[in-house]
Amino acid sequence: MKVVLDHLTKRFPNRTKGEPDVIAVNDFTFEIPDGKLIGLLGPSGCGKSTCLNLISGLEKPTSGRVWFGDTDVTELEPENRGVGLVFQNYALYPHLTVRQNIMFPLQNLKGADKLTKEEMLRRSDEAAKMVQIENLKDRKPAQMSGGQQQRVAIARALVKMPRVLLLDEPLSNLDARLRLQTREEIRRIQRETGITTIFVTHDQEEAMSISDEIVVMKLGVLQQIGKPQEVYNDPVNLFVAQFLGTPAINTFTGEVINEKIYIGEEAVLPAPGVPNQNVWVGIRPEGFVLDENGPFTLDLTRVEIMGRDTSVVATHPFAQSPSVRAIISSENEVDADAARIRFSLKPKKVFIFEAESELRIRF
Repeated sequence: MKVVLDHLTKRFPNRTKGEPDVIAVNDFTFEIPDGKLIGLLGPSGCGKSTCLNLISGLEKPTSGRVWFGDTDVTELEPENRGVGLVFQNYALYPHLTVRQNIMFPLQNLKGADKLTKEEMLRRSDEAAKMVQIENLKDRKPAQMSGGQQQRVAIARALVKMPRVLLLDEPLSNLDARLRLQTREEIRRIQRETGITTIFVTHDQEEAMSISDEIVVMKLGVLQQIGKPQEVYNDPVNLFVAQFLGTPAINTFTGEVINEKIYIGEEAVLPAPGVPNQNVWVGIRPEGFVLDENGPFTLDLTRVEIMGRDTSVVATHPFAQSPSVRAIISSENEVDADAARIRFSLKPKKVFIFEAESELRIRF
């Protein structure tokens, strides 16, 4: 099911008297293709959960429309939209077994949609099998791990055969290993069912690892849409460049002089066609090449050997963070006792942005 958000805006009254309304989602327009898994990504408070609530019908937009396929569902109640919603905190009924929790949405169907008990049992068993908890159906939530409980919540959302599946930070309460395992399960389930799925998270690694496309938000405003690697390799502004990537991009104050990028007094890279101006310079950690004759110098802090890679931690007076991190192959030998270390830079891993607007300058 294709989902279209058409100039969607949501305002909330400000709790402080006399202050303007809070705009949680601001003129949001986006088409979610049928059968795709979309990652809705941004920092806490950016409006991504509000956007999900607008799609599900739990919130009504201040303006704009929501379409499922060719049907305008903006005024349709949540129970009539055909959505499955999985919450961060599982929201399972503690007194019911796994089977009963999964079957619960089917028991509320009425009229022509009402199912026989046999059909409800069959569908709940199929949903449990899909999330691989078929041997746990007689347990209660308190007898299960966090990852197993989250699978029950997903099965409960799937048992209704929804047109759209909405996942609101479903992995936040899991430990690191379970997060990895469960996100792989979500990707598998989505591919098997072909249900259009929207996955809300503030964790860019989660979004990039399982999404067909990611939507990056900031303060209710859509910043960039695209395939995860394309957005990472081609950010439209400084916010997107800084938000995506682990370790984060290294950011420096710099300037362009005579078509060369300067960080401090060092000309680190040519910038053909770019007029003289102050800029932000972003260098991905993997954009450094160890080079004793390189144009860029860092003050070495320490060297961390991480198996396949070596992480060089350093400082620079024009860096915007206390430390600069360069990731290079462990085949390179780094003198850990050196005071300074020199690099050349990979052009495709270096971005410059306008000092005021922070928009990308292409060169």
